[in-house]
Amino acid sequence: MKNLVMRDKHFYIGDEKITILAGAIHYFRVVPEYWEDRLRKLKACGLNTVETYVAWNMHEPRPGEFNFSGLADLVRFIKLAEELDLYVIVRPGPYICSEWDLGGLPAWLLKDPAMRLRCYYEPYLEAVDRFFDHLIPKLVPLQTTRGGPIIMIQVENEYGSYGNDRQYLAYLRDGLLRRGIDVPLFTSDGGTDWMLQGGTLPDVFKTVNFGSRTEENFRKLLEYQPNQPLMCMEFWNGWFDHWGEKHHTRDPQDVANTVQEMLDLDASINFYMFHGGTNFGFYNGANHGDKYEPTITSYDDDALISECGTLTPKYHAVREVFQRAGYNTNHPIPEPIQKVAYGEVPLTEAVSLFQAVPQLANQYFSVYPQPMEMFDQNFGFILYRTQVSGPRLNQKLEILDVRDRAYVFLNQEYQGTIMRSEQSSVQLNIPKEGATLDILVENMGRINYGPHLHDGKGITHGVLLQNQFLYHWEVFTLPLDNLQKLKFEQKSDDQKVPGFYQGTFDVEVRGDTFVRLPGWVKGVCFINGFNLGRYWEKGPQQTLYLPAPLLRDGKNELVIFELEQVPTARTIILTDQPDLG
Repeated sequence: MKNLVMRDKHFYIGDEKITILAGAIHYFRVVPEYWEDRLRKLKACGLNTVETYVAWNMHEPRPGEFNFSGLADLVRFIKLAEELDLYVIVRPGPYICSEWDLGGLPAWLLKDPAMRLRCYYEPYLEAVDRFFDHLIPKLVPLQTTRGGPIIMIQVENEYGSYGNDRQYLAYLRDGLLRRGIDVPLFTSDGGTDWMLQGGTLPDVFKTVNFGSRTEENFRKLLEYQPNQPLMCMEFWNGWFDHWGEKHHTRDPQDVANTVQEMLDLDASINFYMFHGGTNFGFYNGANHGDKYEPTITSYDDDALISECGTLTPKYHAVREVFQRAGYNTNHPIPEPIQKVAYGEVPLTEAVSLFQAVPQLANQYFSVYPQPMEMFDQNFGFILYRTQVSGPRLNQKLEILDVRDRAYVFLNQEYQGTIMRSEQSSVQLNIPKEGATLDILVENMGRINYGPHLHDGKGITHGVLLQNQFLYHWEVFTLPLDNLQKLKFEQKSDDQKVPGFYQGTFDVEVRGDTFVRLPGWVKGVCFINGFNLGRYWEKGPQQTLYLPAPLLRDGKNELVIFELEQVPTARTIILTDQPDLG
């Protein structure tokens, strides 16, 4: 392969003029066994390039400990794209937004209370450098200049919507160049003056992100970059969902018309998303405008390929546009992946949270409550416990500042829930002999966009009982990253919450399936130890996607961590139909 160059307002690879037709597929949101299926479907649509972010927090879960295997095997994903004769665009961040926890930045950065993110703050830059020292050497030999498929690399991500620190952007640019990146670098920002002024560098190729108003956005880009090719680096053909919202959809013909508008202007396109995949585990992010709004587990995004790999009407409408325009849409489409309804699974074994804490948690002591990052915890739940003297009647308990959802217990009896941006207090009655106060806090996803990124989780300031700070706490970290230590008991009458509930089912033929949770309210679902993600009855999502590669031949174990209510039937249903609301 030869290098990508820009001249005469066009892209060229060698002497061949090329329109970049790209689609976003994030390796970390798709089980590796399905990467080839999704990439082949991308190519069959007429696209010639796949684009992916790089999720720093998945690759460096603890400072100096690196992971590039399994879902995090970026190199394998890129080489697979190369085998299928696709070009690759890589967006290594360090910040990626992407509705991903903390925009891809690792949570352990927040252990430094003075940390300043996404700017020329030396402790932050030192962490970025350590990551790039491990990441970039993996990308260098995969560039087109070295015979690989990577044609472009991004500098930061949509920086103009966050800050204007050009020294920081220049530092990242220079770091990429110094480490051997020699394909074109680019930035991507919204098509406004303030974003293009804050997020770009004079010598770095500029792209814009939008979902509509094609001519208006490209006109603005031309004001800042008049003699270069036009490219929409994020064509928002769909949108993501927050809990409690209606599922977002966009008319396929409207999407196809916008694609045609871009082709008429001789512009290159990257579909965001082409295939969204899933926010497995606790990796979903959140937004914070007027209030805190966490993103759901599914990242279907109403994309051209659905969360479970199904080709949508939008896919076919866009493919038709490319076909009419003369692009190659003749590559074979892979056969649909089998969907299986395994039926009802009774959850026959249980253990309450308070029984499980000694089995699962690391224990600490702290004079005052601190967020989970201070205890080297990135994800999951955290439990705070203290003794309160009595009697105290009808006293108000407040948490300053809870992030994100706190369940309050006295002597292990539920008292109420305090939710960030919503209910701020509960009333307590402490008996004469005093009581044990437990506060279980769920981290529902760190903010991934905007000015509130410094989003530590748990109790970040303190606990007030009738305006009196409570001190001296036991702290139990519950990342739920390994449930093997759980000791379940068979108690059909045990409906205590929060609690863990386990059932098994047999599989003869493995296929994709979907977990429906009738009567269960809020919690997390695990299959064979793998965290499928969160569920919440408020929707819009009503099923969790369970890809076939996560199943075993024979016996499979399914565990629910339910926070609020257990149905009498204590069953889940494995259906062959997704329900995203």
